[in-house]
Amino acid sequence: MDSTIVTDETLNELAVLAGFGKQVSEITERAMRGEILYRDALAERVALLAGLDANNLERTMAGVVLTDGAKILVATMVANGAYTALVSGGFKFFTERVSKRVGFNMDVASTLEIVDGRLTGSLGEPIVTKDFKCAALLRLAAEHSVAIARTMAVGDGANDLPMVEAAGLGVAYRGKPLLRDAADARIDHADLTALLFFQGYSRDQFVN
Repeated sequence: MDSTIVTDETLNELAVLAGFGKQVSEITERAMRGEILYRDALAERVALLAGLDANNLERTMAGVVLTDGAKILVATMVANGAYTALVSGGFKFFTERVSKRVGFNMDVASTLEIVDGRLTGSLGEPIVTKDFKCAALLRLAAEHSVAIARTMAVGDGANDLPMVEAAGLGVAYRGKPLLRDAADARIDHADLTALLFFQGYSRDQFVN
């Protein structure tokens, strides 16, 4: 979701409200480059949010901007029988709202623990790691009787690497070098509707 379906990193934006924006942004960047394990980076960043009023989740969501082409991408795929899933290392609070706004069939994400209206600095289950994302792709393909060769996975960072490598078409969307080098295809300049051209759609088939 983050930096792919939406333009920013929601955790970074939430951290700004907690007063740790620069620190969390630096950790996020290192994790996306694959320099530190995503699960460790996530736990370190979330710990800095301990005590933050949960109302700041709504404030952060209010500033979320969809990436150009996101709605057209998902609407066109769903209209033509595809099953679409938003699987994110971000947080369920955001993915369920973004998923509904864009039109995904489902969403899966990590969960922030909230007690008495404040973030505890801990995560509930599931914690969506790179291996979880890959397993979700394989599970969904099996559940919907879709050959892996007919799946597509899109992401931007190291946490997407196994999923992108496993998919029939793995795409790096304005990705970090590690992912760009491994992906079957990359989008560095166009918006998300480029993913429709990859699948063989023409512009007059796009669903607005």
